[in-house]
Amino acid sequence: MTNRLLGFFSGFPSYRFPHEVAERLVKKLTQRKNLVFVSAWPTDYEKNDYESNGMHSMFEEYNIPFVWHCVIDNRMEASYATRLINEASCVFLMGGHPGLQLKLMHDKGLDVAICNTTATVLGVSAGAINMAKHSLDTKDSPVPYDGLGLADITVKPHFTTDDQQVLSTLLQISMELPICAMEDDSAIFVMGDHISHTGQIHWVSKGEICPLSQGKPEVQK
Repeated sequence: MTNRLLGFFSGFPSYRFPHEVAERLVKKLTQRKNLVFVSAWPTDYEKNDYESNGMHSMFEEYNIPFVWHCVIDNRMEASYATRLINEASCVFLMGGHPGLQLKLMHDKGLDVAICNTTATVLGVSAGAINMAKHSLDTKDSPVPYDGLGLADITVKPHFTTDDQQVLSTLLQISMELPICAMEDDSAIFVMGDHISHTGQIHWVSKGEICPLSQGKPEVQK
């Protein structure tokens, strides 16, 4: 395991980083040459351009802009895409469809490049799901699948305790796999063996749910 920063984000409905998240990014993103987004809607080029520009503006708001940013989707050749990952200061896995994003990364060899990079890797929603060793997309299936394996943390983004159907599903899955159920505007940061979090996150394990601060998530090497 490297000492690169990993950031798991649920979602930012206001299209801005919460102050606690921005503080961490300001401190840790000391290299800000290339920011490379990876799409979770690989064929929706207009959406990808619009959202990657919008997400970069979230960094600009806190005076942490990058010299250059781009988005990888189906328009880009695999060799160029992997080169961009290798040269990136920060890789940001975007939100959207987890399965389509994972296929894009497999097809272009980005999965290997992302696992080997020493750059900061951030993921929001679908991107955060796919960063895990055991990924879970409850909208598609209750069965976990193999993610990138950047950390052994399984997340459920956009969680709310009001959705009893989703909670029931998570409680059942948690008998075999513990889950971090993340409300929007929350974040989990991993660096080496150290894990920290901000915002409202719930630890779901062995059929029970409690605040993450009371649970015992571990980062597996």
